Amino acid sequence: MATNDLLFADDAASEKLRLTGVRQRSPWKLMIIDDDPDVHALSCLVLRHFRFEERGLNFLHGHSRVDAERLMQEHPDTAVLLMDVVMESDQAGLDAVRHIRNVLKNRFVRIILRTGQPGFAPEQKVILDYDINDYKEKTDLTDIRLTTAVITSLRSYRDLMIIERNRQGLQKIIHATGSLFEPRSITKLATGVLTQLVSILGLDESALYAQASGLAVNEERGRMLLYAGTGSFSERVGEPLESVVDESTLAFFQRALHEQESQFAEDLFVGYFRTRQGSVNLLHLKGIGKLESWDEELIRLYAANVGLAFDNVLMNREIFATQQDLTFTLGELIEERSNETGNHVKRVAAFARLLGAKAGLNEDELELLWLAAPLHDLGKIGIPESILKKPGELDSAEWELMKHHAQLGARMLQGSNRRILRTAGIIAVQHHERWDGTGYPLGLKEEEIHLYARIVSLVEVFDALAHERVHKRAWSLESTLDFIRNGRGKRFDPRLVDLFMAHLDEFLQIRAELVDL
Repeated sequence: MATNDLLFADDAASEKLRLTGVRQRSPWKLMIIDDDPDVHALSCLVLRHFRFEERGLNFLHGHSRVDAERLMQEHPDTAVLLMDVVMESDQAGLDAVRHIRNVLKNRFVRIILRTGQPGFAPEQKVILDYDINDYKEKTDLTDIRLTTAVITSLRSYRDLMIIERNRQGLQKIIHATGSLFEPRSITKLATGVLTQLVSILGLDESALYAQASGLAVNEERGRMLLYAGTGSFSERVGEPLESVVDESTLAFFQRALHEQESQFAEDLFVGYFRTRQGSVNLLHLKGIGKLESWDEELIRLYAANVGLAFDNVLMNREIFATQQDLTFTLGELIEERSNETGNHVKRVAAFARLLGAKAGLNEDELELLWLAAPLHDLGKIGIPESILKKPGELDSAEWELMKHHAQLGARMLQGSNRRILRTAGIIAVQHHERWDGTGYPLGLKEEEIHLYARIVSLVEVFDALAHERVHKRAWSLESTLDFIRNGRGKRFDPRLVDLFMAHLDEFLQIRAELVDL
């Protein structure tokens, strides 16, 4: 199995919870609305041992139009309604039906009208308009006829619910498939796939199902290691699969891989499919109860799109890696041209991402900042080496020429349609601006300066002062921090300085990990 091969499984503890009644087949709800108590008693007597598809009946009782409307609002999942036509008024039953269909918008409950007045029957138009399934005189409802009428109505209700579940399931798949193509992280995608499967199967309707746990593993050097998990598995990332699941579950994984096909069995499912890039993916769910045929079809349909999503993530990851290599390599070449080799651009990028996180940037913004930051001094490619490599301080003419690198970098980068390069152009032209407006080249101040540029300005100075350059010696940590403190509200954004100082130990940890070679 390749390193991108994925498997999903649920937590054994969650499985035990789910098997204790959460997805058991509940009785069909049958509502009796009649002002005659004997009708209620007789109906219950006739149907007391009734079962349809291994499910009994749960009786709900009402005696008026008001009862019917209230009970249907409280129990919208009622399958069959036995409705008396004449109660407090000659039209009470029909009025209740109109309310159920038009106001409550319940199109699923099957309605059997009953009347004790021979010769009374609703007009054909009423039966058609309000989707009334049957009309019976109470004297006609013998044991067999009542049972037959209920069975026929339950079959209709069941089929309607199958259609509705498929409709809702397809909607969830459309939504889930779209969201699958958003994450660029394999770990996030793996977690999202399990979550969406739980939703598609309707397992999130119960708190127990909502607590389901799952895991994803890949194979490295002959071992399957867990690299993503939800629920109780979230703390097990990095562990071998055999230490996380029991032997029977492990054996099931191995059988699915050997047979190379999706399988459904009592209380479990494994989906096997291969992506266009050749990686084999397995989705495994256990403890989900007996799946109906439409559940299986929904899973198969969803699984077919998961492979495309993983292809998309892998492609994005390749593009991201290429962009990373290009920006960091170019940044390092510029530093080398200035005789400022080492890990400066890597440290600046890592510092910028950390400070951006503390400032509240989201993950996409942090990734963008991290990739763009290494190009902050790209304009130095247009500065003569005699100035870049001059030991000691620059004279005023040389300094004016050096300051030109900010605009040079912007011109080289901002003409691009690529978001990373446009962002790098903003940083390049603005990272020498100052909070008090005395910086260059545009004289921007405070929040006129882009947040990314304010972040890079601070962390670039922190790293530059603390390391030796051709025109200066390295400053001590204390001197560097004093310079930043004194620049608060003058050179630097005061909020960023406060965040930097509050989390200084994390910045120093990065500096220790990326020392110059």
